[in-house]
Amino acid sequence: MSPTLTTLTPAVPRGATLETVETPDGFFTIIEAEGAVLSSGWTALPEELTGQIHPSLLAARFDPAASALRPALDAVARYYDGDVDAVAAVRVRQASGPFRAHAWDVLRTIGPGAPVTYLEYAARAGNPTAVRAAAGACARNAAALFVPCHRVIRTDGSLGGFRWGLPLKQRLLDREAGRMPAA
Repeated sequence: MSPTLTTLTPAVPRGATLETVETPDGFFTIIEAEGAVLSSGWTALPEELTGQIHPSLLAARFDPAASALRPALDAVARYYDGDVDAVAAVRVRQASGPFRAHAWDVLRTIGPGAPVTYLEYAARAGNPTAVRAAAGACARNAAALFVPCHRVIRTDGSLGGFRWGLPLKQRLLDREAGRMPAA
């Protein structure tokens, strides 16, 4: 993976940094502040990520001297080299209400190669009747790959939704199940 773009844009929180790298699944951009991923996804366009960042984080001022983008970039490289657990160690910072924030933490406990259904995910998040709320937490997840919403599927085994497209969701699941060679 080679860096292709490093820049700051007005829509990125003050003091945050971003970088776009090329992966086997296309461009992947990370917006980071003070060592935590604020938003990430398979795009070369930062504006496709900033809309997912909570307004309180967009308005925050971060210390650029505390920036630590390299661990996240290294984790993405290791992920695509076959260490699919590497992304779990990367710090993430998202903001929302109590259920959604907890649900994002729960997503990080779903291991690679072991997807769960939206129903199972809602139960793990503490409310088995909150399937729609659990699906909403997946939909509003700003830190794709690091908070692995792609590991949640429908009860019938179909993929459900994924902001970055169902073909990519399937490739991620296949990679994590060992059905795809490392990059």
